[in-house]
Amino acid sequence: MSNNQPWKTGLALALAIAVVYFVCAILYGLWPEKGIDFLNALFHGLDFHKLATPVPFTFSMFLYPLLVLMVWGFLVGTIFAWLHDLLHGRRR
Repeated sequence: MSNNQPWKTGLALALAIAVVYFVCAILYGLWPEKGIDFLNALFHGLDFHKLATPVPFTFSMFLYPLLVLMVWGFLVGTIFAWLHDLLHGRRR
């Protein structure tokens, strides 16, 4: 990996998560039933239809999870890069 700054890996993961989440949210906003079907398939048949609500998809329902996932991705990516460098003998 040879990353001099682990925060760059964290930022890259956070941005990748943001892009994927954005696409997912758009698709879910357009076709919620298909989105739930995809989620069921992704999680080996767990039935997410039971969690569906008649509440419309709002901007706050989009923004809060996006921020949470980006912070989580940044932290995980940064820790991963730091540990990777540490385990491969590249100390700062």
